[in-house]
Amino acid sequence: MVFFFVSCDSRFFYYMGRDKFENEDLIKYGWPEDMWFHVDGFSSAHVYLRPKPGTPPPTIDTLPPEILEECCQLVKNNSIEGKKEQSVSVCWTPWANLRKDGGMDVGQVGFRDQHQVRHRRVERNRDIVKRVEATREERQVSVAAERSARDREERRKQTEARLLQAQRDQQEKEEAERQREVREYRSLMTEENMHSNQEQRMTAKQFEDSFM
Repeated sequence: MVFFFVSCDSRFFYYMGRDKFENEDLIKYGWPEDMWFHVDGFSSAHVYLRPKPGTPPPTIDTLPPEILEECCQLVKNNSIEGKKEQSVSVCWTPWANLRKDGGMDVGQVGFRDQHQVRHRRVERNRDIVKRVEATREERQVSVAAERSARDREERRKQTEARLLQAQRDQQEKEEAERQREVREYRSLMTEENMHSNQEQRMTAKQFEDSFM
C-alpha cells in the first residue's frame, strides 16, 4: 500500500510510503525518473515526484516552482516533529542518487553525491497542504511490480528505437549506393559522348582529306 497524491500539474503525481517499511520498498524500487523529497534533520515521509509517461523528467534545478512547493509542503506536513516547526529545511535529489548500505536502519538513506542534493527552507502553507492532502488516495500497489513493468516498457521502446535506427541506416546506405550508381552512370555517359564526338570529328576530317 502507498499513498498517492495528484499534483497541480497534470504531468506529475506523488507517491508516499505509509511507514518506514514502505519507504524502504520505495527506496529499492524507485524509478530513474523519480525525484525524492525529505525533511532535513527530522524523521519524515519520503515523497517521490514522478512524471507521467511521456513527460520529460525535470532535473533538480528545473522543477516547476509550484510542484517544488507542493512536494516541500507534503513532506513537512507528514513529519511528526517537522510539522510542529515554524520552518524546516527540505532536501531533494534524484532517486538514482540515493545510497543504501547494510548498516542503515529501515527507511534510512544516504547520498552518493552531495552535489546532487538541493535544500530549501519551507514554512507551512495551509492552502497548499489542504489542496494536496485532499487528493490523498491509498492504493494497493506493488512497487516492485510497477518497476518491473516500467523496465519492460523501456526495453521495448529501446528495441523499437534500435530497429527503427537500423531501418534508417539501411535506407541511407541504399540511397548512398543509388547516388553512387547515378554518378558512375553519368560519368560513363559523359566519357562515351566525348569518345563519340571525337570519333565523329576524326571521321569528318578523314572525309575532308579524301577530297584533297
